[in-house]
Amino acid sequence: MPQSLNLRYSVMSFLAVLMFAGIPECVHPDSCPEPVIRHIRVIRFLPHDPDAFTQGLAFDGGFFYEGTGRHGQSTLRKVDPETGRVVRLHRLKTIYFGEGISVAGDRIVQLTWRSGKGFIYDKETLMETGGFSYHGEGWGLAFDGSRFIMSDGSSVLRYLDARTLRKVRTLEVRSGTRRQYNLNELEYVNGRIYANIWGSDRIAVISPRSGCVQAWIDLSPLRQRVGFDCRAEVLNGIAYDKDGDRLYVTGKNWPRIFEIEILRQRTKGKGQKKNPNKAQHEESGV
Repeated sequence: MPQSLNLRYSVMSFLAVLMFAGIPECVHPDSCPEPVIRHIRVIRFLPHDPDAFTQGLAFDGGFFYEGTGRHGQSTLRKVDPETGRVVRLHRLKTIYFGEGISVAGDRIVQLTWRSGKGFIYDKETLMETGGFSYHGEGWGLAFDGSRFIMSDGSSVLRYLDARTLRKVRTLEVRSGTRRQYNLNELEYVNGRIYANIWGSDRIAVISPRSGCVQAWIDLSPLRQRVGFDCRAEVLNGIAYDKDGDRLYVTGKNWPRIFEIEILRQRTKGKGQKKNPNKAQHEESGV
C-alpha cells in the first residue's frame, strides 16, 4: 500500500492497542480529554479551629494531622476529629512559613513555603527527627504508598524518594489542552492525586500515569455552610481515611471540616461531547 496509508494504518493500530491495554487517558502528550464535573453531598461536619491557617491536612489512626502557615504562627498539630481539640502541638521557628504535610508510616513530613527546607517528625511525639532541602517553593504534599508527591504552585508535580526525599521524577498536569497551574494541597485517594487549586473552590482529580485532570470536584456549595466568619479564606485541606473510605475537606481559617461524598452523577466539562449512555462527575501564602 502507499507509504502514507501504511503510516496511517500503523498509527491507528497503535492507538487501538493502547485503548485495549486500558490506557485511553492521554494519547497525545500535550492534550487530555476534557474533565467531567463531579458534585458532592455533605455527610457531616466536624469542628475546626478557625485560627488554623490550614496548609496541609491528613488522617491517620483516628486523628487529623494538620500543618498551618504564616510566619510566627506555623504549626504541626494532632487533632481529635470529634472535638477539634489539639492533642499535640509543635511550633515551627518564626522564620518558617509552614506548608503541606503528609503521613508515611511513623513519620510526618512537612514543607515550608519559600525557605527551601522541609522537616521530618516522629508521628507520635511530633518531635523533629530530620530535615531536607529542595529548590523553589513548597506548597502541597501527599504520599502514594511508595513516594511523596510535592506541588510548588506550578503545573508540575515532583515525586520524591520516600527515604532520601530527593526528586526522582516529575509529572506535568493538564486539563484538556491547558497546563493546570496553582496545584496546591495534595492527597492520594484510591490511585488518583487530588489537588486543591489555589484560589478556587474545586479539587482536581489527576491521573498519576498521564497527568491528566480527569474530573473536577465542585466544592462551591460548602461556602454557604462555612458561615459568615470573615476570617474564612480559600479552600485548602484534603484528608482521606483509607480504612473508613472517608474523604474530608476544609479551608484556611474555616470553622468546620466537612466529610463529603462524591456523587456518581456527573456533567461534562466545556468542550466534551455528551454521551447518552453515561448518566453516571503574601501574607496569605498558598
